[in-house]
Amino acid sequence: MGLTIVVVDLMEIGPGRLVPGDGSAFYDVIFSTLNYLPEDREFIIGDVVEVTDFGVFLRLGCVDALCHVSQVADDFYSYSAKQGALMGRESGKTISVGDRVRARIIAVTIGKSQIRIGVTMRQAGLGVDSWVEEWKKSSTTKVKKPAGKTKDTKEKAAKKTKSDSKTKSKSKASEKKTDEKKSSTKKASEKKTDEKKSTTKKSTTKKK
Repeated sequence: MGLTIVVVDLMEIGPGRLVPGDGSAFYDVIFSTLNYLPEDREFIIGDVVEVTDFGVFLRLGCVDALCHVSQVADDFYSYSAKQGALMGRESGKTISVGDRVRARIIAVTIGKSQIRIGVTMRQAGLGVDSWVEEWKKSSTTKVKKPAGKTKDTKEKAAKKTKSDSKTKSKSKASEKKTDEKKSSTKKASEKKTDEKKSTTKKSTTKKK
């Protein structure tokens, strides 16, 4: 069922009853509610409301989530009490109260009276909004590079097609020459055969 955020509609109220020793009246009611149940691997957007040496707390509307210092980003982060922020050793990036972040739920513990949520921002495309914008720009640059490769591939394919076309033309020319040669040989052979027949015929006539 998760966390009850608000009662949306009150549909039915039954007769009230009194419990001895209790001054309140109790009623059986039927109503609908709006609930929030966080799910594992769900992407969320929240605001940083507290920064500590072990991580940051994010406000997700009706509940807070903890992002441990080891899950902030792919860098070593340490707490600066002077700035009230976590600072990255290699990247120099900081995260402080008021920052809007994108994160992913990695742990959900549902108790009787509260829900504990653990999130991570180590995945690409997560973290403070400014980090996400930087990631988008770098991703766009990386995507543009293969376009040159595609162009080269098309040029190579065009060259290959031309080469195949030339090969086919040569093959056709060779076949044409071969056919002409065969035709000439056949005609010469037929001519010799006719001459031989004519000579034989003449010889036979003389004998008679």
